[in-house]
Amino acid sequence: MNDRIAIGVTVDTRTIRLGDQLLIAGQAFTVADMTALPHGGRRLYFTTGETFTMAAHTVLYATRLQTPARRQVRPR
Repeated sequence: MNDRIAIGVTVDTRTIRLGDQLLIAGQAFTVADMTALPHGGRRLYFTTGETFTMAAHTVLYATRLQTPARRQVRPR
């Protein structure tokens, strides 16, 4: 099954992942690729072809698709 849920997360240059969706100036962008920059920064490349440069101290809110953890049901 491919049941995935969207969760809200706070991200910085160390925790951002490919596929994260960011809301910047009211427009949603999905991270397609990224490169490391000097002094801890990151350049994000979006699926739209646009780029965004994050400084090391930048904190953003993102939506991340995640597969929910499923509990194993034990037979009785």
